[in-house]
Amino acid sequence: MEIAKIGEFGLIDRLTKDLENKNESTKYGVGDDCAVLHYPDKEVLVTTDLLMEGVHFDLTYIDLKHLGYKSAMVNISDVFAMNGTPRQITVSLALSKRFSVEDVEEFYNGLRLACEKWNVDIVGGDTTSSYTGLAISITCIGEANKEDIVYRNGAKNTDLVCVSGDLGAAYMGLQLLEREKSVYYQQVEEARKKNDKRALEELTHFNPDFAGKEYLLQRQLQTEARGDIIEKLREAGIRPTAMMDISDGLSSELLHICKQSGVGCRIYEKNIPIDYQTAVMAEEMNMNVTTCALNGGEDYELLFTVPIGDHEKIEQIDGIKLIGHITEEKFGKVLVTRDNQEFELKAQGWASNF
Repeated sequence: MEIAKIGEFGLIDRLTKDLENKNESTKYGVGDDCAVLHYPDKEVLVTTDLLMEGVHFDLTYIDLKHLGYKSAMVNISDVFAMNGTPRQITVSLALSKRFSVEDVEEFYNGLRLACEKWNVDIVGGDTTSSYTGLAISITCIGEANKEDIVYRNGAKNTDLVCVSGDLGAAYMGLQLLEREKSVYYQQVEEARKKNDKRALEELTHFNPDFAGKEYLLQRQLQTEARGDIIEKLREAGIRPTAMMDISDGLSSELLHICKQSGVGCRIYEKNIPIDYQTAVMAEEMNMNVTTCALNGGEDYELLFTVPIGDHEKIEQIDGIKLIGHITEEKFGKVLVTRDNQEFELKAQGWASNF
């Protein structure tokens, strides 16, 4: 169904007609000029992400349901990175005529799955037309007690540097998808040059062999916000001194923490958590796996520092790896390799080229 058939308000009604608010702070959601939220005893956290087709995602290899899921999760992740609890999101879309009503519903299906996982209410947004592709803007609103909020500027000398999960898998998933996309278009171009209609018909059913690489694809296409790690830290009585989520790469995020905290760091290559599939894929593509883990980005794992006194508590939590420690600023930001060489830590991810 063409969107023009039901119009903007008809589309909004169709997408939001059965939304149910789950949070007490949501006094009024979709249906008026503004949502109404109430936080009497909490600090309010607000974050916004803008995702552009051709820059942040490629509809050649991500379907709209996964895109909706990922769009919500990357915003929810920002609230967790402040040690907060996500409560509401607003969703704005710029759509071209190539998208049908059913396409947008599929996007919202993914969006809702992500919100349901963390009990987040969809409380508003906007839709408009686009001549240049799909644009997605999501704002996530969360809450936290004033004393619980964790900023980037709180790291102290001797603090431990920790990360959740493993790193580099999302980047290697992207490299895999880009490689298969390139192979597909090369085959299409060759078939067109030969005017081979049969080959072109067969290519409509192009099916890359991703066997053994499923984890890499999941990490790229089905982003997960690490609210489970926040819950584990709270249960263990640990409050990080500084924290970020890893969107642009470990190096970039750690340098942000060091700069804003006025400290240095030493991290150890041997301690950086890397999944087996990530290592195999990096070798297959003749890439340095540590570089991928440091600079690949889109892992959306949590990078945080904790007081050295929490060492034993941290070691007892599954899914967290101690990768180094904070130093005085004069000692610099250092990566210690497996053979004990020392290199200055540099940001080489997307953000460093902006």
